[in-house]
Amino acid sequence: MNTLLVKQLRALIQDESNLIANLSNVSALLNAHFDQINWVGFYLWDDQEQELVLGPFQGKVACNRIPMGRGVCGSALQQQQTLIVPDVHAFAGHIACDSASRSEIVVPIIIDGQPFGVLDIDAPVTNRFTTEDQALLEACIDELKNVI
Repeated sequence: MNTLLVKQLRALIQDESNLIANLSNVSALLNAHFDQINWVGFYLWDDQEQELVLGPFQGKVACNRIPMGRGVCGSALQQQQTLIVPDVHAFAGHIACDSASRSEIVVPIIIDGQPFGVLDIDAPVTNRFTTEDQALLEACIDELKNVI
């Protein structure tokens, strides 16, 4: 695992308490770190509306809202586990926000057993994401949860 990225993330967020600032910088850091991606960002859980709402991101315009259990993001949050999708066109119920996206990884953010949101990364190639990417992104989310 690339512990340098986790250390960079920790340094970036440790002295900042504003959620939007932190999520914005984390999405920019991840966008700079990963090659062959076309979107990286966050969807945040809206408890009142019972759906994910678009948060800070890097990339083209995106879907504004995703219901729990829909698409890769809603499914990862509902299952409370990271989902790696090698080919989004083979994922039942995939929500095509960007037709160029071919693979995706989504890491749910669960705090004290409650949904907070997801980290979503899309790639324009199939089979882009690995279990090593998963471990690294989950470590990044663990760091981020320290300031949420």
